[in-house]
Amino acid sequence: MSSKTIIITKNAPAPIGPYNQAVKVSNLLFVSGQIALDPISSTIIAKNIEEETHQVMVNIGAILQEAGLDFSNIVKTSIFLSDMNNFGKVNEVYGSYFESNFPARETVEVSRLPKDVNVEISVIAHC
Repeated sequence: MSSKTIIITKNAPAPIGPYNQAVKVSNLLFVSGQIALDPISSTIIAKNIEEETHQVMVNIGAILQEAGLDFSNIVKTSIFLSDMNNFGKVNEVYGSYFESNFPARETVEVSRLPKDVNVEISVIAHC
């Protein structure tokens, strides 16, 4: 049986509930859903959907880095949007973080997200 390792970094927002930023089991890293929360000020970064998505990706990147990984290690992504009309703009920012061999993904519209943000993204990465 594989043991699990908890991944925590001060360069991403601290959990706001009973969960961890990420958990590594065997050769997989499960990164909890990230929102556009600034890790230092704990304020939401959301002048527009592009800036909000960028902050989400920065937070994911910080967690991946703490685990010794980067965006090329991501194999699966889940994107949650409060409004599917933002899909194109979110997709453009999201896509800029990958060079090739894009991960599998689903994108769904939900009725509400934590702290009333517009986008939340979780990922699974291969170690």
